[in-house]
Amino acid sequence: MNGENFPEKAEVFAARVMVQAAWPILLVVAAVMAAPIIGLVAGPQTTALSAVAWLVAAASAVATLALSALLLFDALLFRLMASHATEAAGGAAVDDVLARMRLKPAAAGGRSLDHRMAGTQGLLTRQRMALAVFAAACLVAAFV
Repeated sequence: MNGENFPEKAEVFAARVMVQAAWPILLVVAAVMAAPIIGLVAGPQTTALSAVAWLVAAASAVATLALSALLLFDALLFRLMASHATEAAGGAAVDDVLARMRLKPAAAGGRSLDHRMAGTQGLLTRQRMALAVFAAACLVAAFV
């Protein structure tokens, strides 16, 4: 990777992850706030299927919010990385923070920016799956 392009690439990725973490939070909060209104419109009858769907919606909402929090933390780590001149120095700073917080053991060899970005992409995929389960469960619960 080009050393001159490293801070810009890390900063752009951090901003993108920040946005991708924020909008699902807003969507889940809006859906949870609208749930009582949907319940009034749909009617007071509660079936076993709708009760299970509400439980699945609640669990997937918690999962979506937790994954969004992890993504926000990752975005801040990418911003920390971008504040350094070289990829090695930025990676060492992130590894040091994670080791001091006892989240990861001190790494012998630093991971590249691309490897770290791939890990965050995996979190984004999991967040999207949890959000899809939440949306599907809310639809089933509201209209069954």
